[in-house]
Amino acid sequence: MKKVISTSNAPAAIGPYSQAIQVGNMLFMSGQLGIDPSTGAFAEGGVTEQTIQSFKNMNAILTEAGYTMNDVVKTTVFLADMNDFAAMNTVYASQFEGAFPARSAVAVKTLPKNGLVEIEVIAVKQ
Repeated sequence: MKKVISTSNAPAAIGPYSQAIQVGNMLFMSGQLGIDPSTGAFAEGGVTEQTIQSFKNMNAILTEAGYTMNDVVKTTVFLADMNDFAAMNTVYASQFEGAFPARSAVAVKTLPKNGLVEIEVIAVKQ
């Protein structure tokens, strides 16, 4: 059985998808842009601020589902410009304790709403 996870503490889906889906002990989270759910606008600044907000959104969804960042086993990072990798990576590294999850990072032509970074995660409860 799959369970839809939704919280108002993260931006609402901007299309026909869920913030996250839980199946058994696994959580599959849709990509999170650096949008502040209280304003509907991107975090002010650049990729650093948008990456911080993306992680805030991820944490809100993880919390709603009863998970933590320690449960994250895989991430995928989408960047509008690979030149932003170092700035994103600095924020990324600060978000995890202990072993880092597996990760892919790719540059894409355009992100929704012209965002600079989008991050999706898979989490597993042990």
